[in-house]
Amino acid sequence: MKANILVVDDEKDMTRLLQRTLEPEFPCRVTMAFSGEMALNILGQESFDLVICDIKMPGMDGFELLERTRKKYPDLTVVMLSAFGNIESAVSAIKKGAYDFISKPFEQDEIIFKIQKALERSRLLHENKLLLKERQKETLPLIGKSEAMEKVFEKISLVAESDVTVLITGESGTGKDLTARSIHNLSFRKNKSFIPVNCPTIPEHILESELFGYKKGAFTNAYRDKTGLFQAADKGTIFLDEIGDIGPSIQTKLLRVIQEKEIKPLGDTKVETVDVRIIASTNQNLQQKIAQKEFREDFFYRLSVISIELPPLRDRITDIPILCEALLAKHCEKMNKPPKTISEEVMDLLMKQPWIGNVRELENVLIQGILYSKENIIALSDIPVKEAGPKKRGGEEDNQYISFPYREAKEKFLYKFNHDYIGAKLSMTQGNITQAAKLCHMDRQALQQIMKRYGVDPDPFR
Repeated sequence: MKANILVVDDEKDMTRLLQRTLEPEFPCRVTMAFSGEMALNILGQESFDLVICDIKMPGMDGFELLERTRKKYPDLTVVMLSAFGNIESAVSAIKKGAYDFISKPFEQDEIIFKIQKALERSRLLHENKLLLKERQKETLPLIGKSEAMEKVFEKISLVAESDVTVLITGESGTGKDLTARSIHNLSFRKNKSFIPVNCPTIPEHILESELFGYKKGAFTNAYRDKTGLFQAADKGTIFLDEIGDIGPSIQTKLLRVIQEKEIKPLGDTKVETVDVRIIASTNQNLQQKIAQKEFREDFFYRLSVISIELPPLRDRITDIPILCEALLAKHCEKMNKPPKTISEEVMDLLMKQPWIGNVRELENVLIQGILYSKENIIALSDIPVKEAGPKKRGGEEDNQYISFPYREAKEKFLYKFNHDYIGAKLSMTQGNITQAAKLCHMDRQALQQIMKRYGVDPDPFR
C-alpha cells in the first residue's frame, strides 16, 4: 500500500525535488502545498501518513502549521525542514511535537533514511490502531527512535523469527510486557494465544495449579478438571512476567517444560505435550539470586538463551516527545477527553527528569495532566512534576498552603497528595491494587478504603 506524503514549502522547486527524490525510493504518493494555509486545506480533504514541512515560510510559518496540525491530527507524523537549520531549531521543533528535523541542503541518503524511519513510525501507529480495534486492547506498541531502542528493535526482529526462549530484563516500567507482545506479534505464532502471567500476584501454592492445571479431586475444593495456562497457550506464547519472584519448586517444574515440552497437571498420572514459546522477564539481578541459592543456575541458562535488556527512560530521553504523543492519544481516548498536547515548558521539564519509574511513571504524570488540565494544552500547573533542585525554606513550595485556612488547606493538599501518591503506585503496577498495596506497605483493604475516601479510580492506570 502506498504511503501518502504531503510536502509543504513556499519554494516550488524544493517540493518538486522532494517529490523526485522520494517517489522512486518509496511506494508513496507525494502531494505538494506551497503555503501553510494550502496545507491545512489539503489535510482537511484527505488523510496523510507524513507531512514534511519547511519552517521558514511567508504568512503561516512551519511552527504555526505544526501546532495547528498537532491539535487537529495528533497522530500525524511531521518532519520539519529548514535552510536555517541549527541545534536550537531542531530542539524547538521536536519539543513542539515534530518527529524529526532535516537541514537544507540535505544529502539524499540522509533524507531517505529519516523519511523511512518516519514512515515506519506512521505504519506502526496505524497498525496499532487496527490492533486496538480488533482486540479491544489499549496497549501501545513499543515506541522509540533513540539508538538504545533501535538496538532493542533489532534484537526483537532477530528473536521473533526463531522459537528460542527469551529473557527480558530491565527496571520496572521500561516496557517488558510490550517487548514480549512485540516478539509474539512478529513470530509465526502471532495468530495464536498470547498468555501473560504476572507471577508475583499469584501465591506460589496456587501458581502451580494455574500454570499446569489440575484433575478433579487433586486437592480439597478441586471439584472439576481445570485447564492450565500452558495448555491454553498451546501453539502460542506464554509470558512469565517477573520470573525472579517464583520459588525453587516452580522453577524445577518450569525447567522440565522448557527441556521436555511436557507438563503434568496436579493429580494426573500422565504428562501432556505442549507446543509453547516461553518468554520471561525480570527486574531483578538473577545472577545475584543464583549466588544466594534463590534461583536455579540451570533454569537461568535455559531461560536466557537470548536476553534483551531494556534501557531505562533516563538513557533514552530523546524518546520522551513521541512517548508523550502516543500516551496522550491513548488516555484522552480512554477517558473520553478531547485530544491534548503539552506545552513547550512542560516538555522541557519532562526531558530533565530522572524518571525512576521509567515510562510507567511518565504515563502516570500525563494521566494526571489530562485529568487536571482545563485546556487542550497541558501546562506546568497541571502536572505533579517540579523543577529539580534544592528546596528553599520559605519558598513558593512552602507558601502554597499559606493562603488557605487550616481545614481547607489540609483537605485540599491531602486530597492532592493521595491522588498523586496512590496514582504513582497504581501506575507502577498497571492498576493492580494488590501490588500497589504491597508497594505502600499496607493491606489491600486499607488501600481500597483510602482510594474510596479520596476518589482514586484504578481504571485509568490499567
